Amino acid sequence: MAIHLTKESKVLVQGMTGGEGMKHTRRMLAAGTNVVGGVNPRKAGRSADFDGQVVPVFGSVADGIRATGADVTVVFVPPAFARAAVTEAADARIPLAVVITEGIPVHDTVAFTTYAAQRGTRVIGPNCPGLITPGQSNAGIIPADITKPGPIGLVSKSGTLTYQLMYELRDIGFSTCVGIGGDPVIGTSHIDCLAAFQDDPDTELVLLIGEIGGDAEERAATYIRDHVTKPVVGYIAGFTAPEGRTMGHAGAIVSGSAGTAQAKKAALEAAGVRVGGTPTETARLALTLLRDRT
Repeated sequence: MAIHLTKESKVLVQGMTGGEGMKHTRRMLAAGTNVVGGVNPRKAGRSADFDGQVVPVFGSVADGIRATGADVTVVFVPPAFARAAVTEAADARIPLAVVITEGIPVHDTVAFTTYAAQRGTRVIGPNCPGLITPGQSNAGIIPADITKPGPIGLVSKSGTLTYQLMYELRDIGFSTCVGIGGDPVIGTSHIDCLAAFQDDPDTELVLLIGEIGGDAEERAATYIRDHVTKPVVGYIAGFTAPEGRTMGHAGAIVSGSAGTAQAKKAALEAAGVRVGGTPTETARLALTLLRDRT
């Protein structure tokens, strides 16, 4: 099983004919993803050849859905065009839009995430690595060769830490890994993924990766306490962040004690989550909990 993405998913790529789109479409195809088309209104009717796999290009998301039955789109368009791209996908009622693009203005993200939700389109991202269900499908830029199918569900704000934990736990494997992005406004939250993993019969343990700034992890802790019966292991990036210094992700805004790594760790531990001090320690905690369940 998996959440949001399976081997049955039919994937469009908005911006497929650009440099990043071409590179990552080739990688997605190599991972077994069923990429059924690209979208570029200026190149409609053409096709792209990826090492012998020919992928048609459509003029719109709606055209791609009509021709292929696509149910996922991956967005690789520049920031200035991201709002229009996601709005187009939502107008076509595609169930899932994975927005890889970084640098999108926050007011654009607010607009398209709200619009998409009203039309039944789930947005993952923006400024995210996407999601992967190992052995089945890969929608985004997550390396497909660093892990295997297994019982761990992973949800993370950080792309780099997603890859590290996938690699650290490669001998165990993952059901689905979701990079939700670290911007102040995102389409899918920790809580959304926790709920989905809770309902997935093949996810035995959930790995939650957060970072300083905001209160998403505190809200996730409350949700875990009230709704999640599976074991959860957490890691919070930013324990060594200097006070008063602006850090990497746009969402990493700390005010007083709110949003600090210590506050998030305390909230998660109060909800029964085991929180590691380093990624490697976090992986060890996950291994220990899984072994205790067998």
